[in-house]
Amino acid sequence: MSEESGIDRARILRTFDIIRPFVRRTPVVEIDGSELGLESFRAAFKLELMQHTGSFKARGAFANLLLREAPEAGVVAASGGNHGAAVAYAAMRLSRRARIFVPSVASAAKIARIRQYGAELVVGGERYADALAASRGWARESGALELHAYDQVETLLGQGTVAAELDEQAARLDTLLVAVGGGGLIGGIAAWYRGRVRVIGVEPTSAPTLTRALEAGEPVDAEAGGIAADSLAPKQVGRIMFPIAQRHVERVILVSDDSIRRAQGVLWNELRLVAEPGGAAALAALLEGHYRPARDERVGVVLCGANTTAVNFG
Repeated sequence: MSEESGIDRARILRTFDIIRPFVRRTPVVEIDGSELGLESFRAAFKLELMQHTGSFKARGAFANLLLREAPEAGVVAASGGNHGAAVAYAAMRLSRRARIFVPSVASAAKIARIRQYGAELVVGGERYADALAASRGWARESGALELHAYDQVETLLGQGTVAAELDEQAARLDTLLVAVGGGGLIGGIAAWYRGRVRVIGVEPTSAPTLTRALEAGEPVDAEAGGIAADSLAPKQVGRIMFPIAQRHVERVILVSDDSIRRAQGVLWNELRLVAEPGGAAALAALLEGHYRPARDERVGVVLCGANTTAVNFG
């Protein structure tokens, strides 16, 4: 499926108008790089970890439920945790039935959120791919509408509203660092900016899904492990986002699990922000020097998730 399938600025804006009553306008914190022990540059942290359900995923969930017609059987989703919590929350707000499939790797914090919102929860399999297969089986059996975590036009349109909102809050960005799992977030963001801002992906070395896809020229299986396996390890990036990434993602940076842990610690110790591993991955690229901003460059960092039971990161 090509980029011309409808992932563009005009449609992202229309989607934003529709979901705006249901999602938070998350804040942006502007700091100088020197506050983090780095060289002097301006950084804008987009705190999407303060979104409903603790991650940006609420935007895509509401986009799906408000732009598509859910049958009497309700909706079904597979998730490492954050998408499942978002779908469960959106379904609760809109009085829809929802069944969520998650793998055993899903964190206790994410499982607790899904249960809190009243969805039917099924835990099984070791990785996201197992949950996805089970959810598709249920969709065929029940007639429920499948809400894909990242490979669905409406999902990308919803996630693209992060960039539309950030453009209002920090209009003069030079570069934006975005964590990559299945690619729904970076796909929507890159479709919004379309080269006006350098969009750079950040992945764990243990889950290089977009890296492998760009090397192969198409989505292919990649390793799916590491500290952020419940949010950034889907095995393959989505086919809808891939041509967008080829055109509008400048490059992808790989970061280690240790550097992600360090980023979590910096966010807690310096800003008192709790981020899950996937939510802190984009910052790790800056802290480890894998991306070195020019002096006075304005760099955006999307902090995209906070669903973890850990608080003191040392």
